[in-house]
Formats: sequence, C-alpha cells, structure tokens
Amino acid sequence: MKKQGFNRWVLISLLFLFLFLFSGAEAAKKVELIGRETLNFTLPSTQDGLINYAEEYYGKHHLIITFFPAAFTPI
Repeated sequence: MKKQGFNRWVLISLLFLFLFLFSGAEAAKKVELIGRETLNFTLPSTQDGLINYAEEYYGKHHLIITFFPAAFTPI
C-alpha cells in the first residue's frame, strides 16, 4: 500500500517537472513585439472609411492596437 502511494507521488512529481520545463521553453521562444516597427497596413475605421497607417500616422503619432474578443457580442 505504501509503495503504491510512493509511486503515485513520484509520478505526479515527474509530471509537474515535465510541464514546468516545457512551459519555460515555450516562454523563451516568445517574440517580443513591443517597440518593433510594423508593416504598412490598412484598417477599417468606425466612421465607415479606411485608415492607411503608412500615410496618415507613421512618424507622426504613436500607435497602440488593442484586441477585445467578444467586446460587442451579446454574451
């Protein structure tokens, strides 16, 4: 009975160690996007027009793009 409990404890410990090692490796692969230059792109505006970032904002203003999943949904 004690051996089965010990084996279970070892298995759980190895599982957490395995997950911890791989989570650190994935975090190291993450590309830092803050401060990097963007490509030229066009986005729709709320005033029924298109905004061309390269022509209207590049070099004149700072740009912050946010994403709100399900912000305007009836959830």
